[in-house]
Amino acid sequence: MTAASIQRRKFLARTTQGAASAVAASMAGAAGMLTLDTAHAATHSSAVPAYLGNSPLTQPPLPFAENALDPVISTRTIGIHYGKHHRAYFDNLGKLVPGTPYADLSLEAMIMKTYNNEAHEDIFNNAGQAWNHNFYWNSLSPTPTEPSPKLRAAIERDFGSLDNLHEQLVKISAAQFGSGWGWLVSQHGKLSVMKTSNANVPFTAGKAPLLTIDVWEHAYYLDYQNRRPDYLKQVTARLINWNFASANYEKL
Repeated sequence: MTAASIQRRKFLARTTQGAASAVAASMAGAAGMLTLDTAHAATHSSAVPAYLGNSPLTQPPLPFAENALDPVISTRTIGIHYGKHHRAYFDNLGKLVPGTPYADLSLEAMIMKTYNNEAHEDIFNNAGQAWNHNFYWNSLSPTPTEPSPKLRAAIERDFGSLDNLHEQLVKISAAQFGSGWGWLVSQHGKLSVMKTSNANVPFTAGKAPLLTIDVWEHAYYLDYQNRRPDYLKQVTARLINWNFASANYEKL
């Protein structure tokens, strides 16, 4: 083989390698764009629904007297649940967020900014639990309420009846393994029930919460021990604040 032939082969090898590298880089760039677009879409779809507002980092008062939910939920349970557990999440935030980029955010924005952020998991957990409890108390009413005509029509369309919704909400909430929450939510105009674990909230998944039921043990154990389904059946039948859920639905 002549020297000229050897040089030509080396040139062709370099050219082929360079072309392959260029194609690989192009493909990687396209994949990167797809990932960014997907992340952007996920962020956009998981934005906090405007009707939820901007909750401060201070514990709001209960919307009813501590004994108002007796006998379904006892005064003792409410006192410990609200006065110790719920308050502790706000107290913890008061220690965790000063000096961080989240110090001036609302609870809703803080939840979104720290979701799936391992470095600030403690902030997410306490912000989520503070917010979830705010929403839970407002999801309960000591006096009977009914869904608005608009919400009732949506319930009958998507669940068949209010009784069927109650059954499905009890079922999915009872099925939550360990601690968490049961929810009635709306997404793209359709109602559904869902469960979240620990401190998570529906709007991190792009769903708008209408009401919630707490299935952490501290919400019911003093009154029902390990009988979570009994607690859920009593709450859905006697304490759901349909005025609150209807107001949320009207704002979507």
